[in-house]
Amino acid sequence: MLDVGDTAVIRQTAEALVRVGTVAAVRLIALAAAEADDSQADWLQTGVHDALVGSDGVLDMAALCGQLARDPVEAVRRGAVEVSGWVDGASS
Repeated sequence: MLDVGDTAVIRQTAEALVRVGTVAAVRLIALAAAEADDSQADWLQTGVHDALVGSDGVLDMAALCGQLARDPVEAVRRGAVEVSGWVDGASS
């Protein structure tokens, strides 16, 4: 998911996972966010925003991130907090 050679893959994968809208899909985004460098994080955030534009998914994403903030894996919790901030920014 964090393809260093093709940032379009990062954006498109994040967008597709948000559209799936399951805890497992958002968990993958959270894990990627926890491992991403600044450039990769920007493309992840763009993909999340692209999926949320014009949808009611902001509330669902916020709830999913809330669930993941209690995940037993620290990287998932850290990533969920970051993704939650992106979701908050998308609703503004």
